[in-house]
Amino acid sequence: MDPTDIPVNVPIDDPNADTEWNDILRKHGIIPEKPPSPTPLIEEALEEARRLAHENRLEGKDLDELAELEDEEDEDFLEQYRRKRLEELSTINAASVFNQVYHLQKPDYSKDVTDASHKAYVCVLLTSSQGTNVESRILIEIWRELAQRYGDVKFCQMRADLCIEHYPEKNTPTVLIYKDGDIRRQLVTLRELEGRRTKTADVEQVLVKVGAIRHGDPRAKREVDATEHTDSKIRRGQSGADEDSDWD
Repeated sequence: MDPTDIPVNVPIDDPNADTEWNDILRKHGIIPEKPPSPTPLIEEALEEARRLAHENRLEGKDLDELAELEDEEDEDFLEQYRRKRLEELSTINAASVFNQVYHLQKPDYSKDVTDASHKAYVCVLLTSSQGTNVESRILIEIWRELAQRYGDVKFCQMRADLCIEHYPEKNTPTVLIYKDGDIRRQLVTLRELEGRRTKTADVEQVLVKVGAIRHGDPRAKREVDATEHTDSKIRRGQSGADEDSDWD
C-alpha cells in the first residue's frame, strides 16, 4: 500500500474556528467549508422589518388619528394617507347596501344566502329555537351592531329549528359564513370565542380572518383596541372569576 494512502488522524480542536490550521484542512478537503454566518442575514432581515414598519406606520389610522400627527409627520406624507383613507371610506360607503339584519325564511334561503354570497359575504346566525339561550341573545345584539357598521356584509338571522328540522338546541347559536356559494367558516356556540363574555370585537376578528372584513378596516380598529384593553384588565384583575358570574 502506498504510504500516502494510509489515513491519518488529523487533530482538530474546533472545525468551525477561524484558524490558519483549519484553513489548510479545508483547502485539502479534510474538513468541510465553514458555513456562512447567519448574523448578516439576520441583521438584513431585521433592517428590512424596521424599514417596512416605518413605511407602514400610518396604516390603519383613521382621519382623526392622522390629524393628531400633523406636528410629527411630513405634511405631504400625511396628505397621501388622508387621500388614501378618504378613497377607502368612499369605497366602503358605495358598497354599504345592507346595513340591517335580514330575517330569513326557509323557502328563500338559497336565494337570500347561497346566491347572494356570490356578490358579498353573507353571515347567517341560527339562534336558539326556544328563545332562552343566553349565547343566542348575546349574538343577536352583536349581529345588530355589526350589520349597522358593515353595510357591505349581509347579516342574516333565523331560528335554528325553522332552518334545519330537529337541529340540536345545544348547538345554538350557530354562525355560518358564506362566500361564492360555499360555507367558509362555521361556529357552533361561542366556545371557540369567549363564551358568554364574547364581545363584538371577537366576532370582528373571525370576520377579518375569513376575509369578510379587510385587515386594518378603520371601522373595526377603535372597537378592537378598546376591547383588547378591557379584556386585558379583566384577565389581570379577575383571572379566577367564574365565567357565568355576570349572568347569575
